[in-house]
Amino acid sequence: MKKLLTVAIAAAALAGTAQAQTIQGNAKAAEAKVAMCIGCHAIPGYRVAYPEIYSVPMLGGQSAPYIVAALQAYKKGERKHPTMRAIAGSLSDQDMADIAEYYSAQTPATPMNKLK
Repeated sequence: MKKLLTVAIAAAALAGTAQAQTIQGNAKAAEAKVAMCIGCHAIPGYRVAYPEIYSVPMLGGQSAPYIVAALQAYKKGERKHPTMRAIAGSLSDQDMADIAEYYSAQTPATPMNKLK
C-alpha cells in the first residue's frame, strides 16, 4: 500500500512538472498584464513600508524561471509580502509565464513599455 501511494504521489508530481514545463510565456501578451507591476517595480530604489520596510527589486533582465518561481511562492504563501501574495493569487500559470517572459526580455534600464 505504501509503495502504491508513493508511486501515485510521484506520478502526480511529475504530471504537474510536465504541465508547468509546457506553458510558454508570451512577452507581447504580458504588456496588458504588467500595469499592476509597474507602480512598484519600475521605480529605481523604491521601498515599501508596509507591513515592514521592503526594498522593491527592478524586474527587467531577471530570469523568467526565477520570476515564475517567486510568483508561485507568493501564491502558495511561502513568501509573505501581503500585496505580492494578493497579486500572485490573482494570476494564472499562463499569466505568470507571460509576465516572466516580458521582464526577462528587458534589461534593468529598459523603459517599462519597450521590449528588446
